[in-house]
Amino acid sequence: MCKVSGKTNLTYEEALLSEERATEKVHQFPKELMEPALQIIQYKGDEPVEEPIKYPIDDLLVQPDADDPVFTDRPSPSRDFNVPMECVGDLLMVWDFCSSFGRLLHLWPFSLEDFENAICHKKGNLVLLVEAHSALLRLLIKDNGEYFSAVRERNRKLKITLITWTEFLCDFLEMINIPELCAYVATIKRGHYGLLDAHAKLGIFRELVNHALETNIVREKLDKFVEQRQALGATRREEALEEARKKRKEKERLRAESDVDQVMDLESKGSASENGNHIRQNGDIVKKRNGEIRSSRQDSASEKSGSKQVDAAPKKMARKQKVEVKVPTANGNGKDLSEKEALERSRDDRKEVVGQSSKERRREYYEREIEKRFIRTNSLGKDRNHNRYWWFQRDGRIFVESSDSKQWGYYSSKEELYLLTGSLNCKGERERALKKQLEKFISRICLEIEKRSKDLAQRVALEEAVLRRSSRVRAPPRKNPANAFLEYVNKWKED
Repeated sequence: MCKVSGKTNLTYEEALLSEERATEKVHQFPKELMEPALQIIQYKGDEPVEEPIKYPIDDLLVQPDADDPVFTDRPSPSRDFNVPMECVGDLLMVWDFCSSFGRLLHLWPFSLEDFENAICHKKGNLVLLVEAHSALLRLLIKDNGEYFSAVRERNRKLKITLITWTEFLCDFLEMINIPELCAYVATIKRGHYGLLDAHAKLGIFRELVNHALETNIVREKLDKFVEQRQALGATRREEALEEARKKRKEKERLRAESDVDQVMDLESKGSASENGNHIRQNGDIVKKRNGEIRSSRQDSASEKSGSKQVDAAPKKMARKQKVEVKVPTANGNGKDLSEKEALERSRDDRKEVVGQSSKERRREYYEREIEKRFIRTNSLGKDRNHNRYWWFQRDGRIFVESSDSKQWGYYSSKEELYLLTGSLNCKGERERALKKQLEKFISRICLEIEKRSKDLAQRVALEEAVLRRSSRVRAPPRKNPANAFLEYVNKWKED
């Protein structure tokens, strides 16, 4: 065999000659065609087949496809904040902490808009901000930590009032010794806290919240909440397992009943066939006997045929009447049975509906109880460009945080929410998770949005009524809802 060309059935000499000639031809082959030819020979029949993409994948790798649904255009979020853009994150963090741990702080909850307006207000020391500072400082004193020692060194009374709260706040700023914040101590001591800009106020609040989170009181509360959430989760899982166990037993019972019914049907069919055979045999015997009787008594039968016909007529009528009487009773029983079956089915349907409603109520109960044990607010998810989306249960808006946390925006209407949900591509990992979370909470978010829109409409109507009010009316003017933050009262304040 020639080793170069692969020819077979050659003698040794013929194989040598074939190898020499093939080698000469290879050397004569153009070099520019050598590489493409070898590639064709090597990869012939082994062309790579594109495997289908398994979604979800990284969002930035997702490409438009013909089978994609029609995506809506993502709306641009609103950015009309009163505080500077770089302060929005601190504003949300401080407000969320004060609202979530209001019971622990003995601080009556306030809206995000009121808190934002209070931060931007510069005319005097507002009660809302004074109560918020005092609540956080009281928590630090109760913890008996570093701040408590600093206050005791200055021989201060441990009761914080509307007059002495600035002294306690200055003690805190001197204790943490942050140069940027310590620069405001002199202004605060002179009683001009309200003149501080929003960046300074939120910076002080941020440090107070960070120190409050490190206290043993908050940590013990969080540990307690974690244990309670775990207990609720375990109870919910046990109920789900018990429900699944009941369903499995019910299926087994129904399967066993169906098997018994099939066996009974087979037995009834077998007995019916046996009875039919017996009836046929008896009929043949009767026919034979009747034949014998007829052959022996033909004469007597012919004589009495007239009288038999006369007697047979009333018997047939009686039989018909009996049948006619029995049929309606049978139909009546059938109707009764069908009505009973309908009643039983309706009862079963009611039981199923009641069972489903009870399941829904139990599920909602567990969700409410778990949410009451607040630990932290997590973002709903991220979009294709790593922008985070936040939803706070006490505010009817979806907040959008840029990937570098320098830009913030929000959606405040149901139309924007639906457009946002419709613009997410489920082929991407991040947007699929975000869409799942939005669909999970969309009903509650819509309720909060409706509530907020009604409050805003009522506020606008009241503001217009105040503007239209005539100066000749001597009755006291209505309270402007836009200035609600000026009339804040802490109803949970400690005595």
